[in-house]
Amino acid sequence: MTPLTAFDADVLIYAAAADHELGSRVAALFADPDEAGVAGTGSVLLLPEVLAKPMRDDPESEEVAGLLGLLSRLELRALDEATGRLALALAVRHGLRAADAAHLATAVAAGADRFLTNNRKDFPQTITEIDVVYPDDLPSVGGPIGSPRQG
Repeated sequence: MTPLTAFDADVLIYAAAADHELGSRVAALFADPDEAGVAGTGSVLLLPEVLAKPMRDDPESEEVAGLLGLLSRLELRALDEATGRLALALAVRHGLRAADAAHLATAVAAGADRFLTNNRKDFPQTITEIDVVYPDDLPSVGGPIGSPRQG
């Protein structure tokens, strides 16, 4: 069974970038969606966090199209009161800023198996509420499925 992945903004930006080594690993997760076409989950805050700058720069760009394509494959979850309260607890416990706490709380509340981010400073793998995974933990594109990168 494929784990439910919750996405942080940085890894979606990588996935939309052409020929980005870490991005290609993230993009591969979108190649095998569930039966509803959903590749994962995330906070609705991903929309402004990921799209605001590229849409200001050029709303017709390939980057915007790529990001919209990725976001359309995620179940974006609203920040309701329960998730907001969880975000507060996580912010206090882990020293997170509001947006980071909201992303992590959304992942936990959604029942995700893992939270995919490249933000090692704010999301160390010592966080216990969910498995924190970094893009270089994912298999290389063309590598065996499920095998981590060989260093």
